[in-house]
Amino acid sequence: MKNIVTSKPESSGNAKRKKRRPPRRRAAPKPIPGGPKRPDARFAAILAQIGVPEDQPFLPDPFQTEAVARLETTDVLVSAPTGSGKTWIAQQAIKQCLDSGGHAWYACPLKALSNAKFEEFGKAFGPERVGIVTGDRKENGQAPLVVGTTEILRNQLYDCMWQKTPLPYELVILDEAHYLGERERGVVWEETLIYVPASTRLLLLSATIQNTNELASWLDSIRGVECAVVASDERPVPLYPLFLYPDGQIGMLSGKKGLLQDVERCLEALGQRRGRRPPLPQYDQIIERLRRYKLLPAIFFLKSRAECDRAITQFGPKRIDPEEQAAFQRDLDDCLERYPALKDHRAMPYIVEGHVASHHAGHLPYWKVLVEQMMVKGHLDAIFATSTVAGGVDFPARTVALSQSDRFDGKEFQDLSATDLQQMIGRAGRRGKDRVGFALVIPGPFNNPKLIHQRLRSPPDAIESQIRINFSMVLNLLQSHASEEVRVLIDRSLAAFQQARRLEARRKRGGRVKKDKVDVCEALWQDFLRHKDFLQGTGFVDDEDRLTWEGQWAAALRLDHPLLVAEAIRKGSFEGAPPELVAAMIATFVVDSDRSEELDRSLTVRARDLSRRLDRMKKDLGELSKRMKDSGFEISEIPVWPALAAFLWAKGVSWTALLRAVPLEEGAMSMMIMRTADHLNQIVGLRRSHPELAETAAEAIPLIYREPVWM
Repeated sequence: MKNIVTSKPESSGNAKRKKRRPPRRRAAPKPIPGGPKRPDARFAAILAQIGVPEDQPFLPDPFQTEAVARLETTDVLVSAPTGSGKTWIAQQAIKQCLDSGGHAWYACPLKALSNAKFEEFGKAFGPERVGIVTGDRKENGQAPLVVGTTEILRNQLYDCMWQKTPLPYELVILDEAHYLGERERGVVWEETLIYVPASTRLLLLSATIQNTNELASWLDSIRGVECAVVASDERPVPLYPLFLYPDGQIGMLSGKKGLLQDVERCLEALGQRRGRRPPLPQYDQIIERLRRYKLLPAIFFLKSRAECDRAITQFGPKRIDPEEQAAFQRDLDDCLERYPALKDHRAMPYIVEGHVASHHAGHLPYWKVLVEQMMVKGHLDAIFATSTVAGGVDFPARTVALSQSDRFDGKEFQDLSATDLQQMIGRAGRRGKDRVGFALVIPGPFNNPKLIHQRLRSPPDAIESQIRINFSMVLNLLQSHASEEVRVLIDRSLAAFQQARRLEARRKRGGRVKKDKVDVCEALWQDFLRHKDFLQGTGFVDDEDRLTWEGQWAAALRLDHPLLVAEAIRKGSFEGAPPELVAAMIATFVVDSDRSEELDRSLTVRARDLSRRLDRMKKDLGELSKRMKDSGFEISEIPVWPALAAFLWAKGVSWTALLRAVPLEEGAMSMMIMRTADHLNQIVGLRRSHPELAETAAEAIPLIYREPVWM
């Protein structure tokens, strides 16, 4: 029988009665299925494997010994999963080189990784035999082993070509060689590989990549030296993907046929709730669940820096036994003795009380070092990080937790590639400390577990050439090569090699072979000519394609915007400026984003000398900027906030006052200041052509290179 709802009669007796519709009742949302109802024997068997393996004498894996043996007679490209022991190969190669009286260069993609390797190799080979050269650090640069960034090695190759001197290294090791396919910086790796002389042995260490044989064939073709491929796809610690159900249970993510049915049902129910703002994950509860399953320590990859910082606020004091607390405090005190400015860091209470930390580019570099060291020593339950931490930083955990299936590439969010995912989950399972590792998928609005499942089973990505022409490259090549010789170098590029292979593959398949719509070599050559013609029109290159005097010193400015800095120098924009103003003016060239910061207006008014200098520099650069824009080259406006920040910092304001005047994440501020110091170092190199400016730049560097930017 239907329920009949009648309305009450209106006050007037003659009034017509209106039928009231029954109130709409929203259907209660379907409950989201929890974890598996029946015990999962496979999951239980895997959990039973958790533990620390017995201490055993180290025995290298076959791929490690093969790589070392092949390196005696050939170049070697090693492709193996993250954490599989590629550094051991490098150490053996370095030992053999040093023992024979040779010299080696170890190239890293990141300054932080360079610093870590400098410390590691100093302990292994003796500090007197190891040096470091990065944009902001130069110690013992004449040592037989030098650790540095790939950009510095590329710049040294430029100098060797110009001065016609041999590269003073018998061995060059490129760590994280898959950066060759990185969109922004891959060109540096490609240039380096083209310029390294065949007399120098090459060792490339890479995460697993698909086209190792193609890369080796390319190196064979341009160097005339065999490049052996040593590949391994076996993880030293087995990895198992898990799924976190909304009720807190944890189970397997997938089986032989794909996602488990329980996971599918859960995702279907969650999909019906889309459009509703999901609550913030209770990471403290997730950690307790992981603790119950003995899945700690863990690295959580979250969507944003802000989410990482919010996550650690959920944790209260952790109870630990006195012996563990004493070890924790001892190691923390050791770190703070090295970096005393971090004692009052705003995130310190979360490490001390909750034993958790956030780790991302918004933090000070030395804060990240402290977090990494405490994680490596086993004192932290979890680190909450953005995906940028996946590359090149070594603090593995038992579990990696994934709350997203995409990644910010600097411009937009893109689905994780197979290589991206392998880099992230490569931190799961510590060799010598774990028998098994885990990748925990946390469902949410930014996570597609089906995509993660597919990527886990996908082959690694292939590396594609990222070479492009820029003014710094053209200036440095014309310093040592005639234009036609540059054409030969372009023909030696990976881009040219890959295009030729594609055409050859089409021929082998039969049928008509159509040339690519864009000939890569021709496009690169035309872009080189476009850059060269502009340099001729602006007086940096003469009619015979040789550098003018101005072009020669401009070539020494290995910067993102060498022409703009060179134009400011030759127009006299820096003349008579004290060190703090030179630092401020240079800072405007290190930031490419169009970030608009809210500034303390009272401070900008008081910095009138800076305002006048910036106005003059803008005027001095006006003609060149217009010509660049008219010729189709990208040109950025000169931002005010970096100049003000560098000026105030050089004048001695406190770090707190600086961040209040120019509201910016301390990591971004620190990075801007370090890049400014890098650029000032380039100006210092102009002592022969501009001695006064070089001396002023040298005086400016210590004004901005102080705690907490540098400790």
